[in-house]
Amino acid sequence: MKSEAWIFGVTSIFLVLVTPGYWLITSAGDTGGDWTGTSALAMTTLLAAMVTFYLGFHARRMDPRPEDRQDGEIADGAGELGFFPPYSWWPLWCASAIGVIVFSVAMAAWWLLIIGAVLGAIALMGLVFEYYRGLHAH
Repeated sequence: MKSEAWIFGVTSIFLVLVTPGYWLITSAGDTGGDWTGTSALAMTTLLAAMVTFYLGFHARRMDPRPEDRQDGEIADGAGELGFFPPYSWWPLWCASAIGVIVFSVAMAAWWLLIIGAVLGAIALMGLVFEYYRGLHAH
């Protein structure tokens, strides 16, 4: 994880240098500056620094992974990598229900909001309990 910490560290340093420059360039005009862009860059700087400290903290306390060692081989990383779920239709139905809810709010059709909320609850339950029944049950 040291390589990832270095990548985010370099990104943090870059953003620390760019953010004041952006603020100076945008505040030179008559508009008074672009506070939205400056705030976004400042928050991005803080986020990158937070990830840098997290990765650096854990990189010191854990055993090096095969990709972090100089003598690491591809075979050292062999084995089970995790659980990767198969295809699922439930995210499509969840997104469709959210689409119905957003459309109902935009059109002020509150009756449609109730229908979208019910469909969304059903779709969310299907997504959560997908691996408890059917073809992919555990």
